[in-house]
Amino acid sequence: MSKLKIAIQKSGRLNEDSMKILKDVGISIDNGKDQLKASAKNFPLEVFYLRNGDIPQYLKDGVVDVAIIGENVLVEKGQDITIAEKLGFSSCKVSVAIPKGKSYNSIKDLDGKRIATSYPNTVNQFLKDNNVNANLHIINGSVEIAPNIGLADAIVDIVSSGSTLFKNNLKEVEVILKSEAILAVSPQISSENQAILNKLQFRLQSVLKARNSRYVLLNAPNNKVDDIINILPGMKSPTVLPLAEEGWSSLHSVINKNDFWEIIDELKANGAEGILVCPIENMVL
Repeated sequence: MSKLKIAIQKSGRLNEDSMKILKDVGISIDNGKDQLKASAKNFPLEVFYLRNGDIPQYLKDGVVDVAIIGENVLVEKGQDITIAEKLGFSSCKVSVAIPKGKSYNSIKDLDGKRIATSYPNTVNQFLKDNNVNANLHIINGSVEIAPNIGLADAIVDIVSSGSTLFKNNLKEVEVILKSEAILAVSPQISSENQAILNKLQFRLQSVLKARNSRYVLLNAPNNKVDDIINILPGMKSPTVLPLAEEGWSSLHSVINKNDFWEIIDELKANGAEGILVCPIENMVL
């Protein structure tokens, strides 16, 4: 039986988040310490643990069928590779930063400046789009020290929390790209493995939808039920069940987790009581 070959970063935060989502979709992987390849026990999947920067080429060559990779890496090295799914974790930015003591008014301030980066393709496209001429110094690793040692006037690098910039006396002045983990697909994937990928995507979409949703249960007087139904979106409409206490009902629904506090305040204002909010493991729509 054919197996879907998936590439995952071999270490770091993206590796941990990738393995977690595979576990959450019910795929069990026996990956020993320092293993470069592992097979799933209960799904036709084979995992390759690779360097992040090498993954786009493996996709292009058809060595792997799919990969969980940072969107920023794909923009830099794999512009012709299809994104099948945005996965909503490992978020970061590719940003321009300069020394804190320097003034900055607009992108044009970068004209003629020296920029250190590990993302030359991304930066060159950004400069071209904004009609800016600058000199690039391509560095692999420790880009943030370049201004401090006089190698560059600015840097372009990944920014997550911003703590690395702070430690190196730098400030973010432009965001070139907002990135997150994505599921990328090789242009050479076979029809047989595409069918396996479709099954994997179905599971991923169920988990991602659940991660962004919350299950709400509440009690309300019957004369307030219609008002509360208008507040709760639900997947189709809220479930309404009579309580043992006459004149009261229990309502069950699903809400977007980002709307949680606004909706809860509105529910309370309209007579809802005993509100319970629970996480959801999977949502099959």
